[in-house]
Amino acid sequence: MQKQNNGAKTWPGYAGLAVGLVLIGYLLFHEIDLAAAIERIRSIGISSVWILVPYLCLHVLETLAWQRLFPKEVGPVPFAGLFKIQVVSETVSMTLPAGVAVGEPLRPWLCRKFLGIPLPDGFASVAVRKLLLGVTQGIYTLLGAIAGFGMLQSVSSQVVGFKGLGLIMVAAALFITVAISMLLLLLTNGKAASSLHGLMMKIPFQKVRSWLLEQEAGFAETDRKLQHLKSGGLAPLIPVIVLYVCAWMTLAVESYLILHFLGLKVTFFQVLAFDTALTILRAIFFFIPSGLGIQDLGYLAFFHALGFPDYLAYGGAFVMLRRLKEIIWYAIGYGVMFMEGIHLQDAQQVSEEGE
Repeated sequence: MQKQNNGAKTWPGYAGLAVGLVLIGYLLFHEIDLAAAIERIRSIGISSVWILVPYLCLHVLETLAWQRLFPKEVGPVPFAGLFKIQVVSETVSMTLPAGVAVGEPLRPWLCRKFLGIPLPDGFASVAVRKLLLGVTQGIYTLLGAIAGFGMLQSVSSQVVGFKGLGLIMVAAALFITVAISMLLLLLTNGKAASSLHGLMMKIPFQKVRSWLLEQEAGFAETDRKLQHLKSGGLAPLIPVIVLYVCAWMTLAVESYLILHFLGLKVTFFQVLAFDTALTILRAIFFFIPSGLGIQDLGYLAFFHALGFPDYLAYGGAFVMLRRLKEIIWYAIGYGVMFMEGIHLQDAQQVSEEGE
């Protein structure tokens, strides 16, 4: 029965991976000028190494932000150890089918294994981290929509087939920010985990209920850990929010850097605008690992609408450089993972234990 449940849970992820592979194959071998794109990449030379830096900055900023979300009684959380967990967990989340369902529960487990942090503290920090990422994505999207509002409005018909993309982005940003902020307040009200425990106790299976009774103290402890954030007021969260917004910004910086190396004249505000729009697109198609294919086609659509010269060659080079960067960083993540004795079976076990 467990295997059947796992299959039911993961088949959308595998379907998403298949769709992504088909789309990226179609893009590389049908849409773009592959030979010209490779030539554009070769022209950059050794400078292309700099393209790896923004993603490093993203990991550093996210680790610094996450470091501030652990309860004070845990003590100082070492940056190096948490950075390692950040890289590994993000790699799992972004590469496996339905990877977020494994990568996020993996975080508190790794915090306990490598840093000795109790699971309730780890779960509390990860839960708040996830919601703050959502809130700051809304802020990041709003900044992008405002910065490139005119451009989004002017290319809307070409990119999405109807007018008003700028207005849609502003509305989406406000909705995301407000909705997830409300969820964050509910999570830190001191009753979220206990309420979930009470709801789960209604499950009509004696073994499950017996296990839940054994874990009741753990649910209450998680609530206590979550409530410490609210008791400190919003002030301690402001630096965390700033760090996460800066982490989101590294995505636009990376895109701008690649386009600059390719010799395309584009303003940072234009890049910020279409990058925030495509980050939302990637979130909508969360079941496709790394937005494979979907986000890439979105970039080509924007490049065409903005009138980039030879956009199929330059767009192809841009997409290939971004994906090459991801391959290198994910290879580093899996390298760290296996050197530290973390296996994919462990990640799967974490997911199953959370059910």
